[in-house]
Amino acid sequence: MARRALITGITGQDGSYLAEHLLEQGYEVWGLARGQANPRVSRMRRLLSDVQVVRGDLLDQGSLISAVERVQPDEVYNLGAISFVPMSWEQAELTAEVTGMGVLRMLEAIRVCSGVSRGGGSGASGPIRFYQASSSEMFGQVSETPQNERTAFHPRSPYGVAKAYGHFLTQNYRESYGMFAVSGILFNHESPRRGAEFVTRKVSLGVARIKLGLASELRLGNLEARRDWGFAGDYVKAMHLMLQAANPEDYVIGTGRMKSVKELVAAAFSAAGLDWERYVVTDQTLHRPAEVDLLCADPKKARAQLGWEPQVAFDELVATMVEADLRLLSDGGDPHEDSSWP
Repeated sequence: MARRALITGITGQDGSYLAEHLLEQGYEVWGLARGQANPRVSRMRRLLSDVQVVRGDLLDQGSLISAVERVQPDEVYNLGAISFVPMSWEQAELTAEVTGMGVLRMLEAIRVCSGVSRGGGSGASGPIRFYQASSSEMFGQVSETPQNERTAFHPRSPYGVAKAYGHFLTQNYRESYGMFAVSGILFNHESPRRGAEFVTRKVSLGVARIKLGLASELRLGNLEARRDWGFAGDYVKAMHLMLQAANPEDYVIGTGRMKSVKELVAAAFSAAGLDWERYVVTDQTLHRPAEVDLLCADPKKARAQLGWEPQVAFDELVATMVEADLRLLSDGGDPHEDSSWP
């Protein structure tokens, strides 16, 4: 009998790649979607026709219990979140409810449906295995570089704070109820499916627009910020591996190599045969209220215990994103409406 997975946030970048990977592994895949009409769900169904949809909302405890009871999953991947960091200042309360409290609601739904009670110890007494999408933004103002599973958190945004809450809660349910609950602390991971509001996609779209004569400049904020960027399709494989391990543990997932936003910009313009310095304008209004200057993963534990390694190099990733957006815009697509899937 095929294993069954339930994915929250399935219409997003990570959800789509994870669904594809699990389908390739022979899973029956379900995606959680809110009740109201959502064009992204229709698009997902066209492109991932084997995925089944169950109604539920991370803001509503009862709906999550109903979804888990209906699907009876072997594995739950909680990828749903208000994930655009700048928006988390504008909608801090919603970010806390979805990105933070949503983790609590899903853990409770799994606990209730699994019949798990307190004092279960530190094993995997419940039949449902749970993955929480933690984030490198929890490290924020870093205390050491690179960052590993023991590095202290100092989040610098409401998003990072909410992710830290969900991370500690996942640990707490593992230790208090003996649930197989793990967190993947993923560093920046990108693809042509990334939302248009994220800096990597903003850059690739900006380059494509300039190359096609649709724009004359690209406005960006802090060019000196440094991140550890990888390919989302590689990172979802690490999520799956974490839930196949013998014991529930948390893992840092990244490449271990940093690039600045300026290097990202240079690589993207180079992929289109353009000189970035002719087109890029820095805009102070695009800086964060509290900047995170550098993030770099130490993925040694994932490499040693999971056998996970990133496959797609930085320059290849950036070139792929630029090429995809050139095709999208050349075909008259709207990056805010159309997906670059597959």
